[in-house]
Amino acid sequence: MFGNDPKKIQQMMKKLNLNVRQIEADTVIIKAKDKEIIINKPEIMIADMMGKEVYQITGEVYEKTPVDESDISLVMEKTGKDRNTVVRKLEELDNDLAKTIRELKQNEEK
Repeated sequence: MFGNDPKKIQQMMKKLNLNVRQIEADTVIIKAKDKEIIINKPEIMIADMMGKEVYQITGEVYEKTPVDESDISLVMEKTGKDRNTVVRKLEELDNDLAKTIRELKQNEEK
C-alpha cells in the first residue's frame, strides 16, 4: 500500500495519532550471532506505540560475516602473509578460503 516510502508511512501514523519522529544517521549496524547487517543511507522512523518504541529502518542493506580465527590462521600458514593482510582479503572475498589463498599467493608471484 505505502511501499517503502517513509514519508507516506509517517503521514499515515500521524493520522492514527501515533507519535512519530525521525533520526538522522549515516549507518545502522545490527550485530547478530553469526553476522552483521549493515544499513547504509538509512531512513529511521520511531513510533511510540502503546508505550513502546517501534523502529522502522529502510536503506541499502548488506550482510557481513565475521572472519573466523581458525580461517585466519590457516590462510596465514598457507601464504606466509601477516594477519591484517589476511583479514582484509578474507573480508573482501566473503570468507572464501580457497580464493583468498590463491589470490594472496598470486600477488606474491607478480
